[in-house]
Amino acid sequence: GVLRAGAAPVAQAEEKKGATVGMLHCNEASGWGVVFGSTHDLKCVLNSAEKGAKPVHFTGKIKKYGVDIGYQANSVILWAVVSTSDKFAPGALAGTYVGATAEAAWAVGLGANVLVGGSNKGFALQPLSVQGYNGANLAAGVTEVSLAQAK
Repeated sequence: GVLRAGAAPVAQAEEKKGATVGMLHCNEASGWGVVFGSTHDLKCVLNSAEKGAKPVHFTGKIKKYGVDIGYQANSVILWAVVSTSDKFAPGALAGTYVGATAEAAWAVGLGANVLVGGSNKGFALQPLSVQGYNGANLAAGVTEVSLAQAK
């Protein structure tokens, strides 16, 4: 079987689940003693996987929760940032992220609670850990979040 030029990359692209391009570390912006309402502000820092890249700051807003989370402590949410390409401008992360659907098939293999969005829906936020009230996995309960690059 002789491979045609271009046949191999197509097969690889279908198997590829995206490249982890960095970590997004978010803190709730409002401080202590807050019970989550319908929206919640976040302050986030993207630490790129690229060597020598400077951290990029984002503001965020959690817009929807899949579960109702009552909560009395300062939380930290850590998402792995996965992209269809390992080359990207940090500003391309800005946008609204929602649960992965069939049209974002590349991200479906990243897990049940992954959120997809950003430029051309080319980014996914994969929840890694959350430290907060009783160690509840808060990120798994987030169903919609928006990010904007901080000025």
